[in-house]
Amino acid sequence: MFAGIVEQMCPVRQVEPASAGVRLAVELNDLLDSLALGASIAINGVCLTLTRSQQGVGWFDVVPETWRLTNLARLTPGSRVNVERSLRVGDRIDGHFVQGHVDGQARVERIDRTAGEWKSWFRPTSAAALEFIVPKGSITIDGVSLTVVDVRDGCFSVALIPTTLERTTLGSRTVGDSVNIETDILARLVIHQLKRMDGNADEAGITLSRLKADGFLHA
Repeated sequence: MFAGIVEQMCPVRQVEPASAGVRLAVELNDLLDSLALGASIAINGVCLTLTRSQQGVGWFDVVPETWRLTNLARLTPGSRVNVERSLRVGDRIDGHFVQGHVDGQARVERIDRTAGEWKSWFRPTSAAALEFIVPKGSITIDGVSLTVVDVRDGCFSVALIPTTLERTTLGSRTVGDSVNIETDILARLVIHQLKRMDGNADEAGITLSRLKADGFLHA
């Protein structure tokens, strides 16, 4: 479990084929000091397992399904990735609960910049993801916990502050780039339960259909 608060941007050292997918090597440096083999680390929002470490470099095995669904497949030596170690019991949750289970990718649709604001718009590659994205709700983009601003025309937007632009890879994303997105686990659980209730005539009260009819959810 993570919080979506990126600790460092780290460079990729190697990307090489492995017997069960792809092996990824990342320069983690001092982040490795508190990590044991088998530790969970979020790389661009993807939960990966540390399988080897040596001289500040950590190795991760990426299975074909993860390679296909995420933007890790676009990494090359020298690429920079967002890195976050897993939460410990008692840690502050400055972002929101993030599993590191990416739903898929989204494309940078446009970037609106003014003197006092940077707003980025994203179009999910799967329209189904929009069901779980609501204004003022949480979303994780390349491992960064953010608040949704708008949802319309098949896209959603987030506002990025200077600290986020400086300390994460989102500051270098341009139109057409692909990012990993993970929708809010609480939203997914609520929608799942409401769908179950919709199919049960004996259930009373709030249902998914009723919330959509009343304008609380996007159809």
